[in-house]
Amino acid sequence: MREATIRAIGLAAVGGYAAFIGWVYVREPQTTAELTGGITAAIGAYRIDQQAFDDGLQFFRREQFEAARTAFERADAARQDPRTQFYIAYSFYRQGWGRVYQDDALFRRGLEAVTRAIALAPDGRLVVDDTDLKMRSADELKAELEAGLRLELSDVNPLRVFKSRK
Repeated sequence: MREATIRAIGLAAVGGYAAFIGWVYVREPQTTAELTGGITAAIGAYRIDQQAFDDGLQFFRREQFEAARTAFERADAARQDPRTQFYIAYSFYRQGWGRVYQDDALFRRGLEAVTRAIALAPDGRLVVDDTDLKMRSADELKAELEAGLRLELSDVNPLRVFKSRK
């Protein structure tokens, strides 16, 4: 091989490695599953575990939200599927909603998940086609979670007990 060819191959390898390190720095994967899932998502090969997702939907519809989140997290271990992240956020909302008060810790975790879902969605817009849900867009869910975290005068309104959960 010629010296110029070897240098070009070495330069390309260094450039690819630098791009990978930059990608890891920006994405900050917390687990190996997130790392490998992020790489496969970048090349368009990422798929969720459909059986685990279906199990999560069954738990969600029976209002077993912790079990639903466990199944959804198993379905999308790399946290790369916007629809699954939306359902995780919605489960935090449904579990944390109360007629008298909201569970701020659950709402914060739901806000993190819906923000992640919006970031993963094409063009930042996510609408889930599920007739069982009262909120189908990630923007609407995010607004509801943010409103639940704000302290307002309406929080002490006694008529609030008649408000329905979405």
